[in-house]
Amino acid sequence: MTSKIKLLKSKPTIEGAGVHLKRAFGYNEVPLFDPFLLFDDFSSDDPRDYILGFPWHPHRGIETVTYVIEGMVEHEDSLGNKGVIQSGDVQWMTAGSGIVHQEMPQQYRGKMWGFQLWVNLPASHKMMNPRYRDVKKEQIPKISYDAGVQIKIVSGEIKGAQGPVRDLIVDSVYLDISVTARTEFSMPVKNGHRAFAYVVSGSGRFLPEKNQVMPEHIVRYQETDTIDVRTEHEPLRFLFISGIPIEEPVAWYGPIVMNTQEELDRAFQEYREGTFIKYRGLK
Repeated sequence: MTSKIKLLKSKPTIEGAGVHLKRAFGYNEVPLFDPFLLFDDFSSDDPRDYILGFPWHPHRGIETVTYVIEGMVEHEDSLGNKGVIQSGDVQWMTAGSGIVHQEMPQQYRGKMWGFQLWVNLPASHKMMNPRYRDVKKEQIPKISYDAGVQIKIVSGEIKGAQGPVRDLIVDSVYLDISVTARTEFSMPVKNGHRAFAYVVSGSGRFLPEKNQVMPEHIVRYQETDTIDVRTEHEPLRFLFISGIPIEEPVAWYGPIVMNTQEELDRAFQEYREGTFIKYRGLK
């Protein structure tokens, strides 16, 4: 199948209590990236850009995936989970019927850098019990795919190696791929998946695109069964993410994503009335 791609440039955005980040896609791109809703890149060596963080706030109807490549983020939630995500770690949180949490970047010597992905949940699982998965970097397999190509597997399976995040509601693949300079690389895309790549550093050609794709750009594959990448004078690092489209109505406001406006209104009413949390984990 011939690849068709669309390039988007991430845009500066302020979220939380004043965190400066770059948004690759979000509300305005629904349903282009279905089953994914949002992808943010937060990176800065100035603590004033991130230290106020994301204080206590609710989620319902989605999963949030936080991948930190430099720095530390402290997490606490209404299930009783509490900990620190450090360089190379991943937090995969299923909000389901409702969770309240906070994510607070810690001041760090050097750059604070991470990514957050929102995965939509189908109507059948919008109100499932929430769950939290904290994945340490040591648990994430790293394989040599081809000469000059290294892949870290957060979720999905590559050449018999499987990522630590499994039993997902929405079948999803999350890879961190590094390609050396002057290298050609081809990899199959899982059948039926909608895919995108986000350039972290360096540059490369994502065929059939003729130009080099630079950092802070996202490559959205409209239909393809393979991705084909070629590097020239510098190495390339990118995140590759794919998943099965849900193809359901989206009613979205702030941190809550449901299928109808009625469900959305009910969620916010419950939050105001203190009945939002349907399930409490054990501390």
